Amino acid sequence: METLLAKIGVISALFILLLAPVAVAQENQGDTYDVIIKNGKIIDGSGNPWVSGDVAIRGDRIVKIGKLNGTNAKRIIDGHNLVVAPGFIDMLGQSEMALLIDNRSLSKLSQGITSEITGEGNSIAPQDALTLSELQPELDHYHLTVDWTTLDGYFSRLEKTGTPLNIGTYVGAAQVRQAVLGGGDRAPTSDELEKMKALVTEAMQQGAFGVSTALIYPPGHYAKTEELIELAKVAGQYGGIYATHMRSEGQSEAAALDEALRIGREGHLPVEIFHLKVIGKPRWGTMPKIVEAIQVARDSGQDVSADMYPYTAGGTALASSLPPWVADGGTDKLLERLKDPATRAKIEQELATEHPNWENLYLGSGHASGIIVSGVVNPDLKKYDGKTLAEIAKEQRKEPLDALMDFVIADKARTGAIYFIASENDLRYGLQQPWTGIGLDGSETSLDGPLFDPHNHPRAFGSMPRFLGHYVREEHLLPLEQAIRKITSLPAQRERLRDRGLLREGFFADITIFDPATIIDKATYENPAEISVGVKFVFVNGKLEYEGGKLTGTIAGRVLRGPGWTRSEITSSGTQN
Repeated sequence: METLLAKIGVISALFILLLAPVAVAQENQGDTYDVIIKNGKIIDGSGNPWVSGDVAIRGDRIVKIGKLNGTNAKRIIDGHNLVVAPGFIDMLGQSEMALLIDNRSLSKLSQGITSEITGEGNSIAPQDALTLSELQPELDHYHLTVDWTTLDGYFSRLEKTGTPLNIGTYVGAAQVRQAVLGGGDRAPTSDELEKMKALVTEAMQQGAFGVSTALIYPPGHYAKTEELIELAKVAGQYGGIYATHMRSEGQSEAAALDEALRIGREGHLPVEIFHLKVIGKPRWGTMPKIVEAIQVARDSGQDVSADMYPYTAGGTALASSLPPWVADGGTDKLLERLKDPATRAKIEQELATEHPNWENLYLGSGHASGIIVSGVVNPDLKKYDGKTLAEIAKEQRKEPLDALMDFVIADKARTGAIYFIASENDLRYGLQQPWTGIGLDGSETSLDGPLFDPHNHPRAFGSMPRFLGHYVREEHLLPLEQAIRKITSLPAQRERLRDRGLLREGFFADITIFDPATIIDKATYENPAEISVGVKFVFVNGKLEYEGGKLTGTIAGRVLRGPGWTRSEITSSGTQN
């Protein structure tokens, strides 16, 4: 097993080597800076102990770190008793579409998040008639038009509207499958597979960070391992990674992990496990076995890591609790099947037991009492938002599974849900591993506007402060410097983000300043739309976007592109390699 100090040393050294040489901003503009942050406890993101000092910003870069007595700045921030850290990086953000609808990003900035990687199985591109047919109800709901087909097209649209966050994305294996095959449960022909590989090639050349899967959801669930290996090979050729919501996090998790590792080996690329967890009470306590399997792979030389969110409940669609075959052919087919009595009887029978080839979220949550309806679209059903499925069934005088299927029909499969599926001890054990980062698995939102949902998962507003406040300060799960490394330089290294993730002269000035004595989440399952406390200032590319509990209105985020992008320079619009 690797020792902790050895791991930290290797990680820090490799990351710094990867990013060198850094183009340090030249000090030929006198001693006047845009901002000086004075007297702070600098935690630079490397895992090294904190040091006292000042940080100077000019333009979009950190230009000086040290004691800056006698220098001038347009603004001086007193960092006494505050931690000055790199901006936090969300490893699974889900904000790609939301940023075109309401891009204030209060939920992310208030946590200190400055960068996000997104695209879980489905992705923002490619888009065509087959992908848009499934998206259309959501697009209509938000009055949003998709006017792009490629990742380049999306990035151009995003740069026009502006983004407060730096954002990059994977290309989803389910997305390219949908674009070529539609939503059907069948294998691609050789010609169709070549088309899928061509779409991955295009996305990688336009800046995707790798190929991603979400293998419990149709149509991604229908893909066989060999199909995914072929797509992974393409991403690997461009320096990308394979990021996966594995085929199982429950009964068949060991086999699912083996599949992910096989795809990484045969695809010749690193592996990132999305939101690592162990689902279902019968398996609680087995996280050490999963961690051991990952560590064995690492010790053998395979590059594999994971991210987590600091909650025991997950969140996804209510319809995702149904067997995957119900969605074969798309949403319309799913709704049609749910109206058939014989099909409903078959579904009820299958939901009563576990299955080796698909994830039974209903059973893993402990049945209806462990599922909260969260995010209802149909106005006639809004009164049920925030209630458990058991409470809804009782109020409607129905059996729980009848209530579930009727709700999916009535809300046209658009309802969200919170599933209580994991254990606290497993969560803590996973968070302690030096190769796990943090991903919210939730979109940016605000406290009002078109994206506001009063019954969202609390991770949307609380993840980073919960990690730093509850697990680090209160539970002493790991030192603060190591916790900061997990949400700054570790994800930057994994995604090969240039000049981000560390406080270094010449790096982009993504900076989060917080009070280590008070930082904590306030969002709960009962009241999830609550801003965390303790984050004082957030800079994105040198611009102050969050201060004193409020947005400043400045929008300074940039598009992030992966290592396969064919251009290496920063464009006039601010796009970064």
